[in-house]
Amino acid sequence: MNVELNGQAPDLALLHRIATLNYGHFTSLQVRDNRVRGLALHLARLADGAEELFGHRIGVAEEHRLLGLIRHALGDVRDASVRVTFVPGPDEQGPPDVLVSVSDPAPDEPGPPLRVQSVIYERELPEHKHRATMGLTYHRREARLAGFDDALFLGRDAMVREGTTWNAAFWDGSQVVWPVAPVLRGVTMVLLQIAMSINGTPWTLRPIGAEELAGFAAAAAVNSLCPAQPIASIDELPLKDDGLLAETLREAWSTVPWDEL
Repeated sequence: MNVELNGQAPDLALLHRIATLNYGHFTSLQVRDNRVRGLALHLARLADGAEELFGHRIGVAEEHRLLGLIRHALGDVRDASVRVTFVPGPDEQGPPDVLVSVSDPAPDEPGPPLRVQSVIYERELPEHKHRATMGLTYHRREARLAGFDDALFLGRDAMVREGTTWNAAFWDGSQVVWPVAPVLRGVTMVLLQIAMSINGTPWTLRPIGAEELAGFAAAAAVNSLCPAQPIASIDELPLKDDGLLAETLREAWSTVPWDEL
């Protein structure tokens, strides 16, 4: 792993400041052969978060600086997991600092199907990928203590939202269904939706009530680590997954182009 703050290795004092102030936002990238999918969407996410959380507008010159910071942190490494985080700088009224973390690449293949527990939880500022992750970490921990692998969030209106760190996709027998709710518009989800539209794969966006979950044939968790992680069950409800949803998502993902860093 390599960690750089504004292009330099942070000293202990800087790391302490970053670790003890739970404020900021980030995006996570999977880099392969020095390329990434959806680079423009990742940059747009960082720009939106910077304006909302820091009142800071990012222009073209700063986008080029961000790409330079990512390249610098990667060095000669061509395959990696990269996280770009905007954290408060020493001047609260000034622009945020940029923390780039490089670690081993995530496995390309999905893990075993997940058993998820539904819980009522609504993330703060759900449209942003921010650092306030205690709530989702708590609910994932509670789900695991109860014998599940992860948690699926429902709103107080009992409408399906998102997973802890993933978007939820469902299969109704004929098309992919994404829940309409206040959620993070994950880069992987958006890229899949674009790819499916181009490829002619049927999909839709609509509100999904908790009572409808029994009617779906399959579900999957979608994020930067895996575009099609099968979900075996929700609460005590088994999903009769025939593999078609995961196959559909993987096929769409294979057509998403790579962008050079």
